[in-house]
Amino acid sequence: MTSLTEFSITEAAAGLRKGDFSAAELTQAHIAAAEAGRPLGAYITETFDLASEQAKAADTRLAQGDAPGMCGIPIAMKDLFCTDGVQTTAASNILKGFTPPYEATVAANLKAAGAVMLGKANLDEFAMGSSNETSAYGRAVNPWRSGETDLVPGGSSGGSAAAVAGRLAIAATGTDTGGSIRQPAAFTGTVGMKPTYGRCSRWGIIAFASSLDQAGPITRSVADAAIMLEAMAGFDPKDSTSVDQPVPAWGASLTQDVKGLKVGIPNEYRVDGMPAEIEALWEAGQAWLKDAGAEIVDVSLPHTKFALPTYYIVAPAEASSNLARYDGVRYGIREKPDGASLSDMYEATRAAGFGDEVKRRIMIGTYVLSAGYYDAYYLKAQKVRTLIAQDFSKAYESCDVILTPTAPSAAFALGSKTDDPISMYLNDVFTVPASLSGLPGISVPAGLDKDGLPLGLQLLGKAFDEQTVLNAGAALEAAAGFNAKPNAWWAA
Repeated sequence: MTSLTEFSITEAAAGLRKGDFSAAELTQAHIAAAEAGRPLGAYITETFDLASEQAKAADTRLAQGDAPGMCGIPIAMKDLFCTDGVQTTAASNILKGFTPPYEATVAANLKAAGAVMLGKANLDEFAMGSSNETSAYGRAVNPWRSGETDLVPGGSSGGSAAAVAGRLAIAATGTDTGGSIRQPAAFTGTVGMKPTYGRCSRWGIIAFASSLDQAGPITRSVADAAIMLEAMAGFDPKDSTSVDQPVPAWGASLTQDVKGLKVGIPNEYRVDGMPAEIEALWEAGQAWLKDAGAEIVDVSLPHTKFALPTYYIVAPAEASSNLARYDGVRYGIREKPDGASLSDMYEATRAAGFGDEVKRRIMIGTYVLSAGYYDAYYLKAQKVRTLIAQDFSKAYESCDVILTPTAPSAAFALGSKTDDPISMYLNDVFTVPASLSGLPGISVPAGLDKDGLPLGLQLLGKAFDEQTVLNAGAALEAAAGFNAKPNAWWAA
């Protein structure tokens, strides 16, 4: 019998319904895997007792025939989603001990669907990073290795991706601000889906950049991504950016039929220094889709080269504003030296509570919003952001989806880029443009590099056309036939 930790959502749900195993048994197998997998640092807070209770409740629902697709499925919850009665830290020291009295809407939706929460997954502090090395609670490690070298799992949703790839959870929630679902998925051989901005509620998600943040799933297959996204999505009146549209039946409508689909290939995504094997995989992806009946067309996204500098003005500016609320007054840590004034307490708390990368982005954001620089930087960045979105709109006049690499490299060694922020930021070069435009995208594992590490291909779609993105992703997945998995070296 297949190990219970090897099942996808689709397979596990079928087994639960047939009575091959119970949700309690499925959950206990994943708890044991998570305990053995602690060297991966995938979880900040483990909620095994809660998971066991939720699994028993799921078994009751299953026995009654009340079983949505996520019922009884053990998942990891990125520690950016507020969870009622469970510590929520955003991987920051400043929120240590913060226990929300409410549930993020996405987390509540998954709970209502019967999902079982194993724990709160590690991430870059306040989702600011591409490697999961800025967490105040220790870095997460990629389950894949290059020889004896430990690798990053990507970021910011690195713990989520590590948990799924390492079989410590069947699926996980992530958030994507500039690629924080798609890039970790590419680094770990998993599927990462960022839906259209506004498709999933942001209420109860600790904010990084409010006009960019969007929740989505990290799973082991495209079909799983469709099922989980259905459970996560939906209109929420508590979120002013939530879009009042019905949630399509993405899972039931999923097909690998892409006959007649026009797939755009943007020349601007051929960047200097990109490894030849990523270029070759991109070419292979085009051939696979063409063989499946799709039409390959050239498109142009001329403002792509401005996307990264635009993002690293807009996102820090919004972060600077959002993080002003963390002052040690109402929740989290408080640093107040004897005899200190209120402003001294603010300064001491923020100095002790925020890590270097968060401080860096707050300072950048405060600078570009300051008098005399607002027009030169922030306002200009917003104008360029509009041009980038217009590029996509024009491209979609001649294609249905766009195919690109997900990341410019495979996973890199822990610590290899921490002293070079610009090099770290360049990891987002292929994912940021769609984030600035609010468009849906998916990363699908498509091959291995020369060192045996996973590489991903990205499909980007039109706003609120997740179905086409998922269908093309399913066709790509079938053609690639990726079934590699990491050796469980951490459990040896």
